[in-house]
Amino acid sequence: MIEFVAWVILTLSAVTLVVALAEIYGVEIAIGIFATLTVVANIIASKLVTVGNIIVPAGVIVYSATFLITDVLGEIYGKEYGKKAVVTGFFANIIATLAIVTAILWKPAPIGIETAKDFKKVFGLTPRIVVASMVAYIISQTHDVYAFHFWKEKTKGRHLWLRNNASTIVSQLIDTCTFITLAFYGVVSNNILIRMIAGQYIIKVLIALLDTPFMYIATFTWKIVSKTSA
Repeated sequence: MIEFVAWVILTLSAVTLVVALAEIYGVEIAIGIFATLTVVANIIASKLVTVGNIIVPAGVIVYSATFLITDVLGEIYGKEYGKKAVVTGFFANIIATLAIVTAILWKPAPIGIETAKDFKKVFGLTPRIVVASMVAYIISQTHDVYAFHFWKEKTKGRHLWLRNNASTIVSQLIDTCTFITLAFYGVVSNNILIRMIAGQYIIKVLIALLDTPFMYIATFTWKIVSKTSA
């Protein structure tokens, strides 16, 4: 568990640093990193890891970090930039999927036949998993953008920690329930399905709580950059 927390903090620190650079060089950097993380999360999700006794995909940390980015975008730049990030990530995943499928179907060179077999094992895409992932992504990420601004209006711009966690925690529940249900309903028993949802959601909530300090760091650096450039 300590190792897991360390990886989460390292990832969130890197993401926060990128957001700080975006405040200096342009918001497009943050949107680009958001799209990159969504693609990476789907690629490395084929590796299963354990956090305590809970089995989760290796992409759980980087994907959870994307919710931090949309919240920061919403807080600093406004709802429209959060929506742009979600749309950018969606199309980035479609293009990545097409590229991976093309690479798998492409006839390998004679000296690369064995490597091609390993490549297919690692990057082979199950259509049901892909569809489940994309549906869960667009619903949960869109909810996160709108929920963040809903709570911002309700709190009149106060209590950043509340809107950050309220939007992310509910969005992660939507994402987890949607993906696992669409991907595995009928494949595993309902009991196992519920355990999969509960286990992954617990980990995602833990990451959401850990990202709160980084939300404050990102907004604080933005204020400093704004004053410096004014």
